Amino acid sequence: MAASGLVAGASALGKAANLDVLGPVTGGSDIVRTIVVLTLVALIPAVLLSMTSFIRIIITLSMVRHAFGMPETPPNPVLISLALFLTAFSMGPTVDAINRDALQPYLASKQGLEQTIDRGSKPLRSFMLAQTSDADIEAIYGIAHVPPPSRPEDVEITKLAPAFIINELRASFTIGFVILLPFLLIDLVVSAILLALGMMMVPPSTISLPIKLLMFVLIDGWSLIIQGVLGSFR
Repeated sequence: MAASGLVAGASALGKAANLDVLGPVTGGSDIVRTIVVLTLVALIPAVLLSMTSFIRIIITLSMVRHAFGMPETPPNPVLISLALFLTAFSMGPTVDAINRDALQPYLASKQGLEQTIDRGSKPLRSFMLAQTSDADIEAIYGIAHVPPPSRPEDVEITKLAPAFIINELRASFTIGFVILLPFLLIDLVVSAILLALGMMMVPPSTISLPIKLLMFVLIDGWSLIIQGVLGSFR
């Protein structure tokens, strides 16, 4: 009887130990998954600012504002909101691919973290490679004193991101120059007319601003600029 009692007690302790061991492991995996998801969410702003079309869009919209000579109109929240919506529109296929191939399988526990990161980076890498020139990538590898890879698939994400940012800055400044040129011509014409009339005390911006606004509204400038910026992405 004593022996059977000991055996029963040992069996009960073994079952309890197994439950105690399995419980923390399962809960621990859930905690790790939650921490990883929260970390990825915290990195979204950095990814949004450096690896998407947001850079080109927001700089172009800011240059439109400066072309009018109104540095505070439209206000920053309006431009940022418009840039975010345009970024979501232009990055739609890439975001859908990341959600389908990486995020949803990971949340459903169908793949591990390493596989999720690998699958999630591929659509974003393809987007950045399509926008970045080979010269920018070679320049970044040259700064790092590392020979550039022979295949685009082998480009490291830490070197592709700065090359992509450089390309986006160049593209946005090119678009900004095209936008600023007609407004500059209006300022020069207005200044020349005021000088010819002897009205040197009248600020040219007082006369040119309404003319620039009227011209911009008549040609539906915002629509043209948005179409041009979104159409510049490959």
